[in-house]
Amino acid sequence: MRRPTMDDVAQRAGVSRALVSLVMRESPKVSPERRAAVLAAAADLGYSPHAMARQLAQRTSTVLAVLVSDLHNPYFADIVESVDTAAREAGLDMILSTGGRRPAGERRAVETMLGFRPAGLVLLSPVVPQAVLEAASVSTPVVAVERTVALPGVDTVTDDGRAGSRLAVDHLVGLGHRDVVHLDGGQGAQSSTRRRGFVDAMRAHGLEPRVEPSEYTEEGGAAAVARLLAAGTRFTALVAANDINAIGALSALADAGLRVPEDVSVVGYDNTSLAAMRHVGLTTVDQPRAEMGRLAVAAVVERIAGRRTTPTRHRLQPSLVVRTTTAPPPRR
Repeated sequence: MRRPTMDDVAQRAGVSRALVSLVMRESPKVSPERRAAVLAAAADLGYSPHAMARQLAQRTSTVLAVLVSDLHNPYFADIVESVDTAAREAGLDMILSTGGRRPAGERRAVETMLGFRPAGLVLLSPVVPQAVLEAASVSTPVVAVERTVALPGVDTVTDDGRAGSRLAVDHLVGLGHRDVVHLDGGQGAQSSTRRRGFVDAMRAHGLEPRVEPSEYTEEGGAAAVARLLAAGTRFTALVAANDINAIGALSALADAGLRVPEDVSVVGYDNTSLAAMRHVGLTTVDQPRAEMGRLAVAAVVERIAGRRTTPTRHRLQPSLVVRTTTAPPPRR
């Protein structure tokens, strides 16, 4: 049986979740009548604030600030959903902002969110300089998701991008592909890790690693494929920087009259909802996004509760989801 939450108590008492939070924090701003109603509902449901909630009661904020790199990428929606669920269970209320994949925009967003004096800050694939992360960690717990940093005040949750790229290459080589190109993620978080994984995996198979500059966008994927075709580059498979990039690549291949996977195989990265759509059917590297969101909140909770002062580095293992965009290369 699932443990009752603040939302359950609020519904039973007929009040807002915010009011339940005030009661649990023993705020003097609640009338005796409403306090009694909330406590009675909590008793009926068997709800009691856990140790984390008691820690939060001693703070001035129960806000968890979350920065999303790109609102157009459904990858982030999955992580945000997981973060929100874990935050609610910890007695935290999430607020969301974005910097539009621009360092300056993200810096402003971080500064704005810090103005709320949040209980913690979770950044999803941030592109701000490390100095911004370090400065933020002085005032609140900071967790970077899908960004590798070595700052003592910043916890990290990433997947093993090198292993993910290796899964993609091994799959394609196993199908018989030899002319494989990686569409690079540019300055995006973890792009260099995925690129290194691709290069290492190709060399391990005795093949020439070819990398085409791109970025984590649909436009970037389409432009990269257009350049490859205009240059007459020979390739039978593409390993895209992420799923959005792969969608752009698929569009450009279709515009050029090339069939997927009969003429060219394509592998994405992230396993977003777009990849799973029937008319897309993208073979892609899956990141355990729900687990990443949960671990990010857990890292914040540990810092708030004083259970840890040293940084934690979670690195999760990806897996490959094979769909319909990969097949053996065409016979020459």
